[in-house]
Amino acid sequence: MSKLKAIWQLMRLEHGVMIAIAILIGSLIALKGEAFPPLDKFILTFLTALFLEASTFALNDYYDLEIDKKNKRTDRPLVRGDISPQTALYLFFILFPLGIICSFFVNLPCFIIALVTAFLAIVYDVKLKKIKLLGNFYIAYIMAIPFIFGAVAVIEEKMFSFDIHPVIYVVALIAFLTGLGREIMKDVMDFEGDREKGVKSFPKYIGVHRSNVLAAIFYIASIVISFLPYSLSNYGFYYRNTYYLLLVFITDTMLLTTSLHLIFKKQPRLIIYRKFTLLAIFVGLLAFLLGAFIH
Repeated sequence: MSKLKAIWQLMRLEHGVMIAIAILIGSLIALKGEAFPPLDKFILTFLTALFLEASTFALNDYYDLEIDKKNKRTDRPLVRGDISPQTALYLFFILFPLGIICSFFVNLPCFIIALVTAFLAIVYDVKLKKIKLLGNFYIAYIMAIPFIFGAVAVIEEKMFSFDIHPVIYVVALIAFLTGLGREIMKDVMDFEGDREKGVKSFPKYIGVHRSNVLAAIFYIASIVISFLPYSLSNYGFYYRNTYYLLLVFITDTMLLTTSLHLIFKKQPRLIIYRKFTLLAIFVGLLAFLLGAFIH
């Protein structure tokens, strides 16, 4: 059981669940809430995202092992010794090609998106980890792309010409901004270990407090944008949707609380806010999911 738990932690499979919800949201919005995405396409898109996510997290921990030891990341199974670095590599080489293969059977645009994302994932794990100034934007992209991926999967192919509902871009932008804020916040948490390894991050160049403030700015920007679907009539079933507003208000409250602490506290408890913001993101996903079903 402990080995299975360690593998789950290595591959961050809870992120896979959230990715599945994001893909479903993208598909539902693209179908304008009038139908459920075809089961075969949903399974294939989910497996694509799950396999690529799990494999690249395994590769990430393999390359990050020494930095994680410096940062005392005992939440990482490789640091604890529960899984060997070789096992992490084996998982990468098994799951990574499976993700690419699954995307091929969805449609050509999804295959292209998967290839580009997979390429960026490897570049990030091997190179960009040392340049977190760029790596943060990659992680934010990874949080945003599942919504577009899910939409493209169910839209009839016109090759690079898609009738994508504007709310998909909004929810992708919210995910991007929130992800960017969260990554900068995590950079502050890992600053000491990163500095010893020569990692280029926001805290190194603008300082710890200013980095926290920058993370808060991205959170607040996502909060402001989250009200667009409720306020504008061309955003379909989210317009004046009370169920969406209620859940997104909970998410926004959590992100605003985090932002205020990042701005005004000298030493905010970043470990707690790291988990707190992940929960906020999950509630935000539920807001878009429920809003697509009940309107």
